Amino acid sequence: MERITYADIPEGMFENLRVIQDSIDHSTLDNKLIGLIKLRVSQKNGCAYCVDMHYKELQHEGETELRLSSLCVWEETPYFTDKERIVLKFAETLTTINSSPISEEDYVPLLDHFNKEEICYLSLAIAQINTWNRLMKVFRFTPGNYKVEH
Repeated sequence: MERITYADIPEGMFENLRVIQDSIDHSTLDNKLIGLIKLRVSQKNGCAYCVDMHYKELQHEGETELRLSSLCVWEETPYFTDKERIVLKFAETLTTINSSPISEEDYVPLLDHFNKEEICYLSLAIAQINTWNRLMKVFRFTPGNYKVEH
């Protein structure tokens, strides 16, 4: 059961988060890659509403069922590119960050595939989905009701 509904959310709160998402969407990063980040981080955080949403969005964008169902074990499968693997590792590291800085081991491989501006947007995308996951854990929006509207 929802604790907080859309009607309860302060005016402008979601709109401000969407402005951040718009900046990510207008970056040079691939939308499917951002979708994989959103789904994987949502899986890590155990956010059922967001997993449902991003799974459906990736399906709509043509992502394969094999890759979608294997994302939770991406390290053990051959279905993801080196670039995707580097990003998924970075996303998991940033999601589970503690008081330590991001290591060179996690940062340097990004430079093989992304410029510094893109790394900024990757970091923002990871932080953004973590924010949404945490909000949904508090609000308890009902999973399963999301419909892709693209």
